[in-house]
Amino acid sequence: MTRYMEIVEEMANLIADGSLRPGDPLPSVRTAAAQRKISKGTVVQAYSVLENRRLIEARPQSGFYVRARGPISTQLPRVGLTRPSVVRSDPRERMRETLGDLVGARVTSLGSSFADPSLFPMQSLNKALSAASRQSSYGDTLVDLQLGLPALRRAIAKRYLEMGYVVPMDEIVITCGGMEAISLSLQAVAHPGDLVLIDSPMFFSGLQLLKQLGLNALEMPTDPQDGLDLGVLDRTLSRHKVAACLLMTNCQNPLGFTMPEAKKRELVKLLLRHGVPLVENDVYAELQFDLLKSRAAKAFDANGMVLHCGSFTKCLAPGFKIGWVAAGRFREAIANRKFATTLGTSVPPQAAIAHYLLHNAYDRHLRNLRQQLQERVNQMSGAIASHFPSETRLSRPAGGFVLWIQLPEAVDSFKLFEFAANRDIGIAPGPIFSARRRYRNFIRLNCSHAWSASLDEALQWLGRSAIDMCV
Repeated sequence: MTRYMEIVEEMANLIADGSLRPGDPLPSVRTAAAQRKISKGTVVQAYSVLENRRLIEARPQSGFYVRARGPISTQLPRVGLTRPSVVRSDPRERMRETLGDLVGARVTSLGSSFADPSLFPMQSLNKALSAASRQSSYGDTLVDLQLGLPALRRAIAKRYLEMGYVVPMDEIVITCGGMEAISLSLQAVAHPGDLVLIDSPMFFSGLQLLKQLGLNALEMPTDPQDGLDLGVLDRTLSRHKVAACLLMTNCQNPLGFTMPEAKKRELVKLLLRHGVPLVENDVYAELQFDLLKSRAAKAFDANGMVLHCGSFTKCLAPGFKIGWVAAGRFREAIANRKFATTLGTSVPPQAAIAHYLLHNAYDRHLRNLRQQLQERVNQMSGAIASHFPSETRLSRPAGGFVLWIQLPEAVDSFKLFEFAANRDIGIAPGPIFSARRRYRNFIRLNCSHAWSASLDEALQWLGRSAIDMCV
């Protein structure tokens, strides 16, 4: 065997047995040549073969790294509903008292929808906050306070343009995070007692928001690969009086799919024909794994019927709670509701983010963030395939950092949730993602945390517990 192939086999074995994990750096060509007392050309040959085998990757001006594993062969979860289902709002119904704490505040927190804080550039953001605080004035008028800082709205409008579509800054209203953007949007297009069409499963804070606003839910069967069946949607809108749709078309939480752009275009046409506004929750848009990003449904909205809700919480500044809505024809209605509730959004964090977007390498941060998230999603997918029951099915996210997992029928995810909580492991049980409390044998896991022995042990324990429930 040639010398460079010996290196190839040695490195391949280290990657296969887990000694080298996805994202780990390899010695530079110069260092490897010096360590092994061989020529640089031999190392280059070896690394080239490893690249061709898709085991390592070269990062510009950085070096060689172990490549993230591709999607595992586990089957996708099945569609949870067979037909649309109307659920009337019951304000007396409450989520379990301790559910929020148990999902989020654990030693091993796999149930929350917040990414590992260490992934974000907090030092740079704090510097931006300090620089912005030295400005003598944040806004000149009451309109600036109500709609948001002009510099930030201008930066967001520029971001839309970079994605390939035009959203005027005057259409944008800055909000206290993505949830306020969604809340204001729903209030602008629907009234208590109205019917709002949603994809199912759906992020559970959205379901709680519908209840709080007194809105009824129309749950729709949702494919884990590309979302709603537009034919079924068309027939459903013909049968039911729907005030609005609340959907995620990019990196849907919890399924993880991104709807193809052609389908988004048809979705917008279909909703326009029925006269139904779309509240588009797009807070994971910047976390898509593909180099070519998929535009939101908003890109195909020529009539102002799409209220596009975004946020910096998931992709840049979790603690700053800055979101926005590109409100189309509903801007005045949203601005009035914003004025009547919080009046305006805290200005210093707006100024800090605007300063960061102007002076820092936002796209470089996003590239690093996406790469780390994809590696961590793949790592957890592999661990689930190894440790969980053989019948387990799991999603293949197009972005973001959550996995939707279908366990065998015998597994009760609320019982698993309670058992896990006793071991300080937080998971999100499937029924909280359905207005009808479906998905009894499903769970959602957060994959954003760095791999560690304790995380692997937690997944092994969850897998053993699920297997025990099947016996």
